[in-house]
Amino acid sequence: MSQPTTQRDKRTAAPSGSDRTPPKTPRASSWASMPLPVRHLLLAVLGLVGVTGLLFVTGDLTALRIAAVGYTMLAVAGLQLLVGGSGQVSLGHGAFMMIGAYTMALLVLHQPMLPLAANLGIIVVVSIIAGIAVGAATARLHGPYLAGATLILAVGLPGLTHRYHDLLGGSNGLNIRTAGAPPFLQDLLSTSEWRALVVWTTVVIGLAVLATISSGRLGRRMRAIRDDETAAAMAGVPVGKTKVVAFVIASTAGGLAGGLQAYVLGTVTPSSFTLVLSLTLLAALVLGGIGSLWGALWASIAIVYLQIWAGDLAGAMNLSRDAENNLPIVFFGVVLILVLRFWPLGVHGALQSLRARLRARES
Repeated sequence: MSQPTTQRDKRTAAPSGSDRTPPKTPRASSWASMPLPVRHLLLAVLGLVGVTGLLFVTGDLTALRIAAVGYTMLAVAGLQLLVGGSGQVSLGHGAFMMIGAYTMALLVLHQPMLPLAANLGIIVVVSIIAGIAVGAATARLHGPYLAGATLILAVGLPGLTHRYHDLLGGSNGLNIRTAGAPPFLQDLLSTSEWRALVVWTTVVIGLAVLATISSGRLGRRMRAIRDDETAAAMAGVPVGKTKVVAFVIASTAGGLAGGLQAYVLGTVTPSSFTLVLSLTLLAALVLGGIGSLWGALWASIAIVYLQIWAGDLAGAMNLSRDAENNLPIVFFGVVLILVLRFWPLGVHGALQSLRARLRARES
């Protein structure tokens, strides 16, 4: 007699091997699959195209201002990698700009047959040597001691122009004349527009290099040192070497910015590279937002255009010469206080917060 069945087995037939379909894997986009250096170079080309189009619809005065934004942005971007990347506070970044500017002036005066690209290459070499010297001397310093050491550099370096008056021109500085646009472009571009284009070509290449460094292994090492130097050392990060490299990168960017400034303005004076410049670059870095190269863009725009607007305001109010010279600093300080009061992360941080809110509303 068979026993009654109280429970039936439920079996599902497994599909045969021919019926199985492999899971679909999402394909990476062609943009995301590109190496970081290639992506950054493509973005640099796109930015250069945008600047070129802007130059064609503006005049010579605006072209000079656009050039000023360019070389100022390169200087701030180098400081961004040093301060925001490795956590080293430098008050002497203007000194590296001075080294690059005087190198450019001396090369144009004493080696006028050298092409501009060769001059920029020599400026890079000189700036690297200066960065190694300063970085090696300050690698073991921290906080206010590091700031004080770089402060000495910013204060003392302009004094060399008086010590070597015959070579560096003293208080009057050096005046140079650089070539304008090539003959086949003279009908399309004025001298000011050509110089602005040269500046931005150098700037976008420099920004692409800085962005690649920041996103790569070296950038991760710098951020590890910034967050916790002891933990970074225990993890095998060469702290001293990485700090020196950060100074070298910052000095190179600052030297190139100073050389481009001399190329555009045609004059180099020690009064252009005082401690005020270094403090302005650092304050503008905070205003734009530490930790992103976009912050360097907003910082450079603030440095250039706030000074212009403050000068126009002083002229409209018929203020004295002393008041006109000091009004841009006061104006910049007020804007910095207001930005940090309402947007502690700077302009770029405020824009990121606004974008996040808009995305939250859309979702």
